[in-house]
Formats: sequence, structure tokens, C-alpha cells
Amino acid sequence: MGFVFFGVFGLLFKIILWPYILPAARKNTDNQIKARRLVASVWALFIRYLSITGVIAVRYHGFERLGRPGQLILVNHPSLLDVVFMLAKVPVLNCIVKNDLLRNPVMKSSILACGFLPNDESLQVVEDADAILRSGQSMLIFPEGTRTGWDNKICFNRGAVSIGLRSASVITPVVIVMNPPALKKYQPWYQVPKQKIHYDFYVGDDIDPQQWLQHKPLPIAARQLNQQLQEYFQQECSRRK
Repeated sequence: MGFVFFGVFGLLFKIILWPYILPAARKNTDNQIKARRLVASVWALFIRYLSITGVIAVRYHGFERLGRPGQLILVNHPSLLDVVFMLAKVPVLNCIVKNDLLRNPVMKSSILACGFLPNDESLQVVEDADAILRSGQSMLIFPEGTRTGWDNKICFNRGAVSIGLRSASVITPVVIVMNPPALKKYQPWYQVPKQKIHYDFYVGDDIDPQQWLQHKPLPIAARQLNQQLQEYFQQECSRRK
């Protein structure tokens, strides 16, 4: 029922978002942030519904440190709802999203109105992300590019870390731990476990890009930091289960 409500209200919400989708409005950062707050309010109601009905329980740790100017937030991606949780809690964030979501009638209007970046794997995405971070916005990226597999092995695309080292004022990891596993890759959305799904979101220590670039060129720094972050997320997910 939660997903039914999400889909129905998502389609009806297109009418409210229409003024924010017009070409002139989409170029205005203030309009984008207003649209993000509208979308976040609806997604927060969706999360509230799932919590009240006993489907999920969610706890946030350290989220007061998110949303700072020029901040890049890197998050692992264990389930279908991760982006909904993150953006409902921190509405000001910009986000790089899967390009396929533009073909989703429920999500397309929200992506366009909020000014999110569809990832078509072009150099233009990197340039746009650079401009967004340097303008003082904060950005959310899931470096895995897709949901974590059933083997729970975390593998990051180095491009996300490269964007952070090149453009961000600070990089902040956020670890998502969920139990039991649900809404995984290739799992139908209607296959929900009988027990309540527990989500915990942990904000990690800040990473200063300039410290990593002091003695190493960008490609080497990105490779080393990417490897370190993969190990950090893997260890934290195992430790906190």
C-alpha cells in the first residue's frame, strides 16, 4: 500500500511541480530548492506512513552535519528507498541520479523540478557537478551506481571520488545499515519481509580534499581514497549489523 500511495501521489504531484519544470524556472537555483523542499515533504510523509504501519524503523545519526556549502556526501546503496530517506531528511541536497529514472513517470517531474543530474556517463555530468558544488550547493552521490548485491560487497565507481577531490570543499561519508535485507537489486518491490526493516544512517568523519591533493596528483589520490572508502564502508556495514 505504501508503494501504491507513493505512485499515485507522485503522479498527482506532477501538477503541483509543473511551474518548477518550465525551462526558465529550472535554471533558477532558488526555484530548484523550493521544489526539493516540496518533494521532500511528500517523501517524508511516505516514510512516516511506513513507520506508523510498522513496515520500517529508521534512525539518523549525525545528520546535523549534512547540507553544508560545497559538501559532497557519499552513501552506500543497500536498498530501493535510500535516496528517499536521504533527501526527505536533508531537502537542500542536489543529487546525481540514474538516467533511467527519467523514463519513470512518477520520478521524472521531481528530477527535473529539483535540478537533479541524470547520470548519462558523459563528461558533461562531471562539469555540471563541478559547477553545482562550486556554487555552494551540497550534493549527494551513491558511488556504487546501483544497489549493493546480495553478497553485500561494496564496489565504488572512482568517478564520484574524483568529483569530490576536484570540486568539493569537504567529502562526508554516510553509512546505511539495514536489517533484514530487503528491496535489493533484482528483488520485486512487493516482496517485503515479515519482520520490520530497520534502517540506521551513520554520518562519518569529514574528509578534506586538499589534504589528499597536497602530495599526489588527482588520479592517484582518487584511486587511493576510493579504495580507502570502500574498505571503510565495508567494515562499518559489517561492524554495525
